[in-house]
Amino acid sequence: MEFIVFLFAYMVRRRLDSLDLISGEELWRNWFRNGRRARAGHEAGIMAGLVLVLLPALLLGLAEYLLVSSGWRMAAYPLEFLVLVVLMGTPGWSKLLGVYAQAWQRGDMQSAWHHVKDRLPADERGAALSPEAMHLSLSKTLMVSVFERFFLVAFWYVVGGIGLAVLARGLVALAEQWPQAPARPRFARLSNLMGWIPARLLSLTFGIAGDLAGWLRETRRTLTGVTRGVGEVLMISANGALTGYALDPARFSRIHPDEWTAFGGRSLKAVRDLLNRSMLVWICTLALLVISGVV
Repeated sequence: MEFIVFLFAYMVRRRLDSLDLISGEELWRNWFRNGRRARAGHEAGIMAGLVLVLLPALLLGLAEYLLVSSGWRMAAYPLEFLVLVVLMGTPGWSKLLGVYAQAWQRGDMQSAWHHVKDRLPADERGAALSPEAMHLSLSKTLMVSVFERFFLVAFWYVVGGIGLAVLARGLVALAEQWPQAPARPRFARLSNLMGWIPARLLSLTFGIAGDLAGWLRETRRTLTGVTRGVGEVLMISANGALTGYALDPARFSRIHPDEWTAFGGRSLKAVRDLLNRSMLVWICTLALLVISGVV
């Protein structure tokens, strides 16, 4: 039944994303306002943030356990469905990528940067950023965002229930939105730890959903790089799994200079298609696990 709950939540969430509706980011932002004050000298503390994430995670996990133990498991599924719909989702990305691709098509890199600069990491928002570096930064941000809001939630929901899914997604939200900026890197390290296994599973999935031969040439760098972050793992494996130099703008410009203005939109479409196919692989794998009785 968990498979059906996740599948319906995923379908509803994708529809909401296409309409730019119901952003879970606002919910997290409002919830974290409870931690907007910190004593002087303790701005880097993480205990308050962890409590604000652990509290709903524990309450939902406890509710799930009590319903299962009392024979009312079916009563928990509607709640899990609603929570998953809120936890997942990347509203706003579709429209943003559309205007970015149009600006790239016109050759207006300044306009392209203006549209996406707020999505780029703080240290990569310089107006002097080259088109190649800007595009790779955006592609990495897109993959990490989709991973953290879909694949990470799906993995921990299947492995540990709705409580762990909330915890994993909550750590991501803390790393991005906690009011005390000095604490965010510490939350990011915890979030990266929660994403270590699912990121490498997604890396393996890229090989199935993309160019297996190209992926095999890069797999050693991702699977043996224990200390590599989520973004780095996904970029390396996606670069190997994609054809047409979709994540190698410098090489694409040398080989296909006449098609350079089409590169931005074409590359992003390739990345999004790879992520969509990878989710389909995860859904099919989960269905097989359910049929075999493992889940």
